[in-house]
Amino acid sequence: MQYRKNRKGEPVSMLGYGCMRFSRKGPNIDFEKAERELLRAYELGVNYFDTAYIYPGSEDVLGRVLEKNHLRDKVNIATKLPQYMMKTAGQIERTFNEELKRLRTDHFDYYLMHMFTDIGEWEKLKKLGIESFIKEKKESGAIRNIGFSFHGNTEMFLKILNAYDWDFCQIQYNYLDEHSQAGRRGLEAAYEKGIPVVIMEPLRGGRLVNLLPEKAKKRIAENPRHRSPAEWGLRWLWDQPGVTVVLSGMNSTEMVEENCRIASEAQAGEFTDEDRALIEAVKNDINASMKIGCTGCNYCMPCPKGVDIPATFRAWNRMYTETRSGARSEYMQTVGLRKEPAFASQCVKCGKCERHCPQHLPIRKALVQADRDLRPLPFRIALAVARTFKN
Repeated sequence: MQYRKNRKGEPVSMLGYGCMRFSRKGPNIDFEKAERELLRAYELGVNYFDTAYIYPGSEDVLGRVLEKNHLRDKVNIATKLPQYMMKTAGQIERTFNEELKRLRTDHFDYYLMHMFTDIGEWEKLKKLGIESFIKEKKESGAIRNIGFSFHGNTEMFLKILNAYDWDFCQIQYNYLDEHSQAGRRGLEAAYEKGIPVVIMEPLRGGRLVNLLPEKAKKRIAENPRHRSPAEWGLRWLWDQPGVTVVLSGMNSTEMVEENCRIASEAQAGEFTDEDRALIEAVKNDINASMKIGCTGCNYCMPCPKGVDIPATFRAWNRMYTETRSGARSEYMQTVGLRKEPAFASQCVKCGKCERHCPQHLPIRKALVQADRDLRPLPFRIALAVARTFKN
């Protein structure tokens, strides 16, 4: 296992264990199987274990495994405050203490504000006294490093990144999401500030392995490096020095061993021109089945009416390259739950976006269809309820 450094200069394993996808026996997590996989990861050098309050049973299982095997002080625990559920300062304190109890610990090495999509969420937490809460917990040692996870667009990420003195952050990032959500711009902005970045969804929940087009699979299989689709995706990330930890939701010892092998070999800056060309070709294979050829360049932005055009098209394309449910979930996170609405239906067809689009896309016409596909009536109702609850 290789390690990169946090802001304090402490070593963190390049591969982190994402504890959201433990195998289950019926409704419950298969404890014995999860224990075997967690212990094997530890034996191979993994020292970063990521969970969250809302992952059913995850905090409890991780805490029990670490306690049973006397590993708590030998690893880093990262968990998250469900900021979208917090209504009072007292609720924040109670949730934090409940997490400590679940994880059988007196401190968190890494603590995140979970799933920011908008700067307004941070402003809301500030009104609840979150800054005083963080200060007190850090002074007492109950929180060692404070950060946030993010699912909005690049501009919102940059605002949140600059709104507080964060110790680290966590973003969804992979070669297909290079220019969406926080994206490469966000990653590099964090790196310039010396803020470590933890990567989630490095393989799009396995979709960059299991749902690749046949043409892409063939291209990878014929490459002389003889790497699997997963290895290409992971090495693409570790090639970038701004990537500190890559989380993988491993649920087999074989997956643990394979990912640990890759993390023991991958180096920043190792990609050749041929390697990058392969990734671009695979992306083109994937994009061939997309609905619209949006590259996420953002030349169409800002929209005078607040429509998030790249995020809308990103989710719309995902409907046709992956799954409808996944696409609508992404649309809810990146567009639907923002404080200020950014729906395609706000378009007034002024045409400013099309004048600036390098791809000369029919944006106005496409937005109508995208909104119809992404927001069918049941989804509109659910989204309206979610916005009421959140805001």
